[in-house]
Amino acid sequence: MVISVTFSKPAENCAEVLGKDFVKVRIFRNAEAVLSSAKKAKLPYSAEFFTKTQAFQKSMSEEDVNAFIDAHAGKTFKNVVQKTDSQEISFFCNRRGEVKKSVRNISSGMKNINLQSMENRPSGNRTKNYILKEGSPIPFLVHLGVMTKDGSVIASKCAKFRQINRFLEYVRDILPDVKKLYGKDFSSQRPLRIADFGCGKSYLTFAVYYYLSQIENIPVQITGLDLKEDVIAYCQKLSDELKYDSLKFFVGNIADFSYENKPDIIITLHACDTATDFALNFAVKQNALAILSVPCCQHEINLQLEKNKSLVEASNPFASLEHWGIFRERFAALATDAIRAELLEQAGYSVQVLEFIDMEHTPKNILLRAVRKRNAGPAKDGSLQTVQAGQSELALEKSKTRLDSLLKTLGASQSLCGLLGD
Repeated sequence: MVISVTFSKPAENCAEVLGKDFVKVRIFRNAEAVLSSAKKAKLPYSAEFFTKTQAFQKSMSEEDVNAFIDAHAGKTFKNVVQKTDSQEISFFCNRRGEVKKSVRNISSGMKNINLQSMENRPSGNRTKNYILKEGSPIPFLVHLGVMTKDGSVIASKCAKFRQINRFLEYVRDILPDVKKLYGKDFSSQRPLRIADFGCGKSYLTFAVYYYLSQIENIPVQITGLDLKEDVIAYCQKLSDELKYDSLKFFVGNIADFSYENKPDIIITLHACDTATDFALNFAVKQNALAILSVPCCQHEINLQLEKNKSLVEASNPFASLEHWGIFRERFAALATDAIRAELLEQAGYSVQVLEFIDMEHTPKNILLRAVRKRNAGPAKDGSLQTVQAGQSELALEKSKTRLDSLLKTLGASQSLCGLLGD
């Protein structure tokens, strides 16, 4: 039985075959199917089709899924990973156009996995202490297909469940600092305000709302923003169904969306390329108390490095990184995020660079967590202060020197530098 299947690396004829230029397709067995023991659900699978800018959902039967795999695995999509209850099967297309597959046996009989028992260690029998507990149904996780109605985590969603809990740990860690910076308790009249730029399907947005309002009992107001109208409509409908009255979703652009109230915390997860810079610029200019950012698709500097011929000279210290495209791409991504971290430090934030457990099968796992230093922020005239309170002039100059040296050596510019101003 198919548990999940992920299609990636589309062939050139993908749009011709499927009618749209899809970049990824995910199919998974949904919660209703897992719960149906005596009688199977009519359409037990959910499918998500992604273009670069849109997402589409549909239900599929088991026959539909098997037919889709036969028709497109290794053909319309060159990389395909299928998981059953006993095997992981990888399909790929070689240079001669032949479809090959490899099979790896995994533990069988695991329709649902009890994550707490998996975390037990034989020596101490310790259990992972997740913020969101398995065993009791959590409404938004059930609706999103992560949990069954009895509170069990669906096998194909284990990684997502761990990721959600890891992100909530990062949120929990900054709450004491946010409360101190605000200076008093948040209330229904003045709730904790959070903006989520590029919220997408909003697994984590719903998780943060549930955690703060239901577990921490903190009055909270969250606004999710994304450019995809169908995704925003889906999220708002789910929020209404769950009666999450203070969780609202809007279609809008990070660069020019106007919030009624200034957010205390800015979240930006996988905002592509310079969209992350616009979100960080907004956070700094709004004097946000904390920022949680997982950057994605850092193309800007990579494109500049590709054109900078001086980098390929043997005497240049970065010549070896420039020589191979994949090294240049990864180096450019790290350089981009290092620049962002330096700029946030210079703007009066205490910055941590952390490893983030990400949504299935992606290397975009760096999280920038920034908390504003006490009394740091814009000067009275609205401009950014040169030296922030709590930050020594020596530390600021060292950060500027590191940043200037990196940009000069790379011969590159970076959007956040321009947005925040020299």
